[in-house]
Amino acid sequence: MQPDAGWDYSARAYIAWIDRGAPERELLLDPVMLRLCGDVAGARVLDVGCGEGRFCRMMASRGATAVGIDPTAAMIRAAKGRDVGGACDYVRAAGERQPFADATFDLVLSYVTLVDIEGYRDAIAEMARVLRPGGHLVVANLSFVTASAGWFRDAEGNRLYHRVDRYLEDRPITLVWSDMSITNWHRPLTAYMAAYLGAGLILRDFLEPAPDTDALRDDPYFEDWYRIPDFTVMRWQKPV
Repeated sequence: MQPDAGWDYSARAYIAWIDRGAPERELLLDPVMLRLCGDVAGARVLDVGCGEGRFCRMMASRGATAVGIDPTAAMIRAAKGRDVGGACDYVRAAGERQPFADATFDLVLSYVTLVDIEGYRDAIAEMARVLRPGGHLVVANLSFVTASAGWFRDAEGNRLYHRVDRYLEDRPITLVWSDMSITNWHRPLTAYMAAYLGAGLILRDFLEPAPDTDALRDDPYFEDWYRIPDFTVMRWQKPV
């Protein structure tokens, strides 16, 4: 595998990873995202960076008119192929250049996609542009862990602390896992907040999701969730 092979190379492996079940999404993020989205029946919803369409289909199943965009052709093909009955509309497009008129959508979603977008300021400005006045932008994103070298462990392999450095630098990081090789972009939270505020949005919710119960605490796979926030989830509103 080449370093930074990109999403054209990694799309098939990503889809297989989703199909195996992604507990970080299904158990940790989905409940929070759905709660912040609220009642979407009858709403026009845009999913920016929709991948193979999983969350678009969830929105459509709740009564939304859902549109997904993604710059990767293989993702759009997969999304269309999985959309039995044509409940959603899928368009190949980049988050930084969205082919929609101003104030088209009641709700815009970004589900762990801004880390993949180099021009994140443009993408946030575009999401605000296509959102109707009074509408909401719901964003899940990686937390400070993009600047982390992972856990430091003791001789027995127990987690001691997360090693974080170069947090204040805006920089690309190549990630290789499950036959995927992609570039994620680390930015400090300050940079993201400046982009949202610069787009004229109003922050309504800021969350660092953690499990609601102790049911998974004894499973070593899920220990991280009880100790550090892997994700942030925000709900922004466009002024009326």
